[in-house]
Amino acid sequence: MSHLLIIGCGNMGGAMLAGWLAAGVSAGQFSVLDPALPEAPAGVALYRDAAEVPGVHDAVLLGFKPQQLGALGPGLQGLTAGRTVFSLLAGITLDQLAAAFPQGAGHVRVMPNLAARINKSPVILSQRGLDEPARTAAFALFDQLGSAVWLEDEAQFDLVTALAGSGPGFVYRFIDALAGAATDLGLDQGTASALALATVEGAAALAAASDAAPATLADRVASPGGMTREGLNVLDEGQALRRLLTATLRATADKGAALSKGG
Repeated sequence: MSHLLIIGCGNMGGAMLAGWLAAGVSAGQFSVLDPALPEAPAGVALYRDAAEVPGVHDAVLLGFKPQQLGALGPGLQGLTAGRTVFSLLAGITLDQLAAAFPQGAGHVRVMPNLAARINKSPVILSQRGLDEPARTAAFALFDQLGSAVWLEDEAQFDLVTALAGSGPGFVYRFIDALAGAATDLGLDQGTASALALATVEGAAALAAASDAAPATLADRVASPGGMTREGLNVLDEGQALRRLLTATLRATADKGAALSKGG
């Protein structure tokens, strides 16, 4: 695809645009339709009204809130007709996208996370109506933001969104809690925050570079009868951490299902 129109360029759309530009994609290959965005990156055309868009794009990326689909969809028919419609709208299914934009050349659900800004995001893709060249082009576009993955079973999209899309929020909360726990036990806040962030950053980088599973790496840190093992015993008792995260992902995925019903 030669030109992507981003409709609604908030936190996620902005992160993706920044990631593409950082990856070396020409700013001229993007334009933005957003009445509230103060400014677009240099070289990216910014439009405030759909009537202003010249129509040179061959694909659109929907980046507004899913609750706005009913209100905004009718006014976007001319911009989506004959183009591939990519959607960041959490919970909105391929059936709903096809119903909202029936003249689209194909419909693709897309779920990255904010690490797209630094080209470190998983990007989950689920599609309908793309031929093989279009599928290849879509994968190449989003893979520049980190690592793209096709999800063939759309029924799993809300769960995958909870894991890979919402997951950074849970990781940030863990970093904050790790630092907060050290502060509660007497460490000053600045030192605790710096050490917690550096620890998680290093551990994640090592896990990504290692052939060993994270569980194996945890055991390598924890010598029998040592300090780390004593702490892991707390997390592992009754599978406490796993049960907490199972409940977290279930609640997140259930919200995706509710959003598809307008909830």
